[in-house]
Order: sequence, then C-alpha cells, then structure tokens
Amino acid sequence: MKLTKRTIYIILVIVVTIAIDQISKILVRTHIQEHTDIHPGKRISLIGDAFVMMNVENTGAFLGMGSDLNPTLRIILLLILPILVLGFVLRHILKDTSIDKWSLFAFASIIGGGIANVYDRIVYGSVTDFFFIDLGGIFRTGIFNMADLSVTTGMIILVFVSFRKKKKNENIEKAA
Repeated sequence: MKLTKRTIYIILVIVVTIAIDQISKILVRTHIQEHTDIHPGKRISLIGDAFVMMNVENTGAFLGMGSDLNPTLRIILLLILPILVLGFVLRHILKDTSIDKWSLFAFASIIGGGIANVYDRIVYGSVTDFFFIDLGGIFRTGIFNMADLSVTTGMIILVFVSFRKKKKNENIEKAA
C-alpha cells in the first residue's frame, strides 16, 4: 500500500492522540491516588474548584454507563462493538478522498481517542479518568480524560463542518 501524505496525516493524528492520552494516564496513575467512594483520593485543584484533577478508574463507558452490565455484555458493548466501529470509520476515511481536512482531523481524533480507551479496557480492565470541570451551575462535566476530550472535540468539529456545508449548499441553491 502506498502511503500518501493524507494517509500519513491520518496515522499521525491517531498516534499523537493515543500518545497524549496514554502519557497523561500514566502520569495520573503514577502520581495521583485512586479516588473512590470508599477511599477519597487526592483532588488537585488546577483552577480553584472549577477545574480539578483526580484519579477515577471507570469500568463502564461515558460517565460510568455500563459498569453494572454482566461481563459478557460489557465485552460486547465496550470492546468488540467499539473496535468494529473504529475499524469501519478508519476504513472509510482512508478510502474516501473527498473528506475535507477538518473532517479528516475530527474522524482521526475520534478514532485515536476510541483506541486509547479501548486499549485501557483491554490492558487495565478500566479507563483512567481524571479531569472534572464545574463552573458553578452554568456547566458541569463528568470525570473525563484526554481520549474523551479528543472524541468530543472531533464530534464538535464534525457538527460545525456539517452546518458549514449545509449553509454553503443553501447559498448555492439560492444563487441558482
């Protein structure tokens, strides 16, 4: 297979996304005691109470959803299904050369973040989450990690690109 600049770009975004996520998780696991309901670990204030770091091992998916599933269902829904979806998305972006650069970056970020979290589930049995944002009633997140941030950023970019394309198509239709 001939590696084009485009393919190298996709691989690079995926690898950098995974690397940033895994390095951040290694640092958190090494330097911040695990935080559980029984054992409240250390909370590190980054910006007052608005932006905090802690170490939470999440056996589920987003916000712990699925952590109570039986082991077989958890393997299917949190490992096998994500691997299949990530594989199909990767195949799609490698083959479809009409995808714009922003969407390509977004899809590659989503794939990298997804792979990083799947890797954690395979190797550690859980995903290390550590960031928490609370802007006092205006905005509050669950506890998340860099992979989650990459996936979310990718999704937001795709939404903006989609709206931009829709607006452009509407303008073309009006001009015609």
